[in-house]
Amino acid sequence: MKDHVLKFIGRFILKLSLVFILIFVSCSKEKDSNETNENLSNIDSDDIVISLEGALQISDFVWKGLNQYYYWQEQVSDLDDRKALNSSEYAKYINDNPEPEEFFESLKHENDRFSYITSDYVALQNQLQGIVASNGVEFGLSLMSDGQSVFGYVRYIHKNSDASDKNIERGDVFTAVDGQDLNVNNYQDLLYGENLTYTLHMADISENTITSNGETVELTKVENFEKNSIHINKVLSVSDRKIGYLMYTQFVNTFNNDLNDIFGNFKSEGISDLVLDLRYNAGGSLTACVYLASLITGQFTGEIFSQQIWNSKLMDYWNNNNPESLKDLFVDQMADGTVLNSLNLNKIYILTTGRSASASELLINGLASHIDIIQIGDTTYGKNVGSITVYDYIDNDGTKNPDHTYAMQPIVLKIANSAGFADYDSGLDATVELKEDISNMGVLGETSEPLLSSAINQITGSGKKDTKAVMPIENIIDNIREKHLQTIIIDNRKPGIK
Repeated sequence: MKDHVLKFIGRFILKLSLVFILIFVSCSKEKDSNETNENLSNIDSDDIVISLEGALQISDFVWKGLNQYYYWQEQVSDLDDRKALNSSEYAKYINDNPEPEEFFESLKHENDRFSYITSDYVALQNQLQGIVASNGVEFGLSLMSDGQSVFGYVRYIHKNSDASDKNIERGDVFTAVDGQDLNVNNYQDLLYGENLTYTLHMADISENTITSNGETVELTKVENFEKNSIHINKVLSVSDRKIGYLMYTQFVNTFNNDLNDIFGNFKSEGISDLVLDLRYNAGGSLTACVYLASLITGQFTGEIFSQQIWNSKLMDYWNNNNPESLKDLFVDQMADGTVLNSLNLNKIYILTTGRSASASELLINGLASHIDIIQIGDTTYGKNVGSITVYDYIDNDGTKNPDHTYAMQPIVLKIANSAGFADYDSGLDATVELKEDISNMGVLGETSEPLLSSAINQITGSGKKDTKAVMPIENIIDNIREKHLQTIIIDNRKPGIK
């Protein structure tokens, strides 16, 4: 039975890559292709041979990939291993499902909010590394009181972007695009459509009322714009404390060395406390998450940070062949040998909102079984699962099928901390509850900004009372494009331990 269960694994070599969590879960653990093939070389691979062309090749790829890796595989009847036992019946089944996207959706478990398929894996690879078409404005969307009208508010502006030298900043509000008022039916086309240039119509907030002010801002998206996930880092001197502040917006491996340099500066400055701002971090790479956890601590090298739970047939395989691969350990260096500038902290202050997801939640949950976490803000999103990118490989050398550019990003595992806790699909509650206020967003990184101010109050014990939000951010529209980042992404950069 075991041979039958794993007989397709050679075709679907894992491209383990975490983004965007994700733990984006969007949001990175390596299962090296060559090592995997070597481990499985003794498995019978008498695959079903069917002559498939065009879309049917893709449907065949979809079924086999999900049958092998999907976390809920055993709970989806059409993904049962017995479906492929009879080659002619399997061929008919694939022939009856020629549309890849529809077929993929039909095979998803009812509890799966995050798995998706794409017809352009190059765009997917860029997205998971934070390389997208962007004008630099990160915004949220919320509903007006009528339940139909929509308004947007600016969270922050990326440096060196088109918006960075325009008259737009954090806390600004807009209600229309290109002269059309935003509503639940048109906001996706207007803000996420193919048009690279659009004009925002701005508004003011006064006495809890949003009113158009006649001002406009024209913005142009730059293709393949690389977002820097390290938005702000600084050392704040408050009373007799030196407080490190880091706003980190996505777990991306591209910036691991920069992150290490920043912690080196925190270390040389002798900071006593660290405030980690994850309020808009929707996830990304597991590798980046392990590195950040190890930079914050340093005293737990070799101990378990998190533990992976795959579907039962893959759990059986890994437990029988390489059980250590299911554990993500704290490290003291990167895979290339770079020594981490760890702070050896026993307590950290983390800022969160409902936008904090996947790898952000993994970081909090993973650290919580080792050090004290003071979480300030709002309950996190609730993403305790991770995904991999599954390509249609045609050989064991990682050659992608030249006949199509489809790839899948299915949920393949749940991740627990060292104590075994993994059930936070409703989010992680804040220690100190404080919602962001649309009427008073504050300046990120400034001690007067409400969430950072609250963290400083916790650190210094000043006794100041945190001000509650007048217009708390509620009813956020969860655009499906953002869901693609809310997953822990498992990639092929396995953290090493010297």
